Amino acid sequence: QVQLVESGGGLVQAGGSLRLSCAASGRTVAFTDLAMGWFRQAPGKEREFVANIGWSGVSTDYADSVKGRFTISRANAKNTVYLQMNSLKPEDTAVYYCAVVQYGVATQNANSYDYWGQGTQVTVSS
Repeated sequence: QVQLVESGGGLVQAGGSLRLSCAASGRTVAFTDLAMGWFRQAPGKEREFVANIGWSGVSTDYADSVKGRFTISRANAKNTVYLQMNSLKPEDTAVYYCAVVQYGVATQNANSYDYWGQGTQVTVSS
């Protein structure tokens, strides 16, 4: 069992920045065994992939819509994954979720993730 808690969301003007954090806990799995991802869901839309990162932090992948603006990273010593979001746009407004793949590689498919956090709201005003 893995528990995930996101933080760092809020209200920001277009062009601004936010850094989301996702802290993982659980006694059955080592954080370094976990590939992790960020997804988002805007009102009336389906959940969509944002970024993912492999267990070592070397392998990353991004949705085209955030490439060059968002950066995913992880601090294994802190059991935490981050999403640095720069040059934010109103269309980035959504609830952002982190998720983990307990055994396997991170993908863009939400169905491949085993555990999810409760989400954190990001609102970008124009």
